[in-house]
Amino acid sequence: MKIANNDILKFDTLKFDRSGIKAFSIKTLACATLAMSSSLVFAESFTFDRPGESLGTATVPKGHVAWEQSLPSASYDEWRVDGEQNSQLTLQADALVRIGVADDLEIRVGWDGPVWQRNKDGADDHDIDGTGDVTIGVKKAIETNDDRMSWAVLAQVNLANGDDEFTEEDEIYSVASAISYDYSDNITTGITMKYDYQDGDLAWSAVPNIGYGITKNVSGFSEFVYRKQESEHYESMVNTGLIWMLNDRLQLDAMLGYSFNEQNPRYRAGLGFAYLF
Repeated sequence: MKIANNDILKFDTLKFDRSGIKAFSIKTLACATLAMSSSLVFAESFTFDRPGESLGTATVPKGHVAWEQSLPSASYDEWRVDGEQNSQLTLQADALVRIGVADDLEIRVGWDGPVWQRNKDGADDHDIDGTGDVTIGVKKAIETNDDRMSWAVLAQVNLANGDDEFTEEDEIYSVASAISYDYSDNITTGITMKYDYQDGDLAWSAVPNIGYGITKNVSGFSEFVYRKQESEHYESMVNTGLIWMLNDRLQLDAMLGYSFNEQNPRYRAGLGFAYLF
């Protein structure tokens, strides 16, 4: 059978088109794989802010969302009035959502969550419940040009919009700075400085901390919290806990804390999880 020259041209063109489609598909797959790989590497370098009072220096990767949730946290306070012992037990399921809007910038929305509280005044006790305040903030990572050192700053406002029993009297405006230094693969030290302004009163907190590796997926941390508010006695507390990374995106954690104030002893405990979407 005789094949015309224009038929050969059509056949060759078809061959070329198929090879072009194949090459395009390979390139597209390679680009998608590279993008996914870089995204996973970025996610692996990310760390959550839970648990504790220290502020982490990492920001959420651009286009990702981190959800950090307590399950819940508990605190117990004791004090005396005219020789009579009073106490307060609080259970709180606070949450924090962090949204990555740039490579070094995140927006944060927090909620003190549902709260249950038992107050004991001498022989009398009563229970109350409600919801706490909402906080809005912006966190930015600062370039240090040092592979071992990282730095971040935070600006935040507490809206004081919770129920009467569980809200601040006025809005609290806060700025914080956190610096972290990796001594080795297993030891990290850092310090967080925080300043709060509320209705003309200024308070500041210093939180030196250390993190240490235990196993491949489990690490521990300890921190000392020192807080001083104008016209008030200083407050101090030691927190320690464990962090278990189930995978690159899911974390479970547990924390215990104790204050050194003999007149007003305070205990804290909590479980929580965090997930990176």
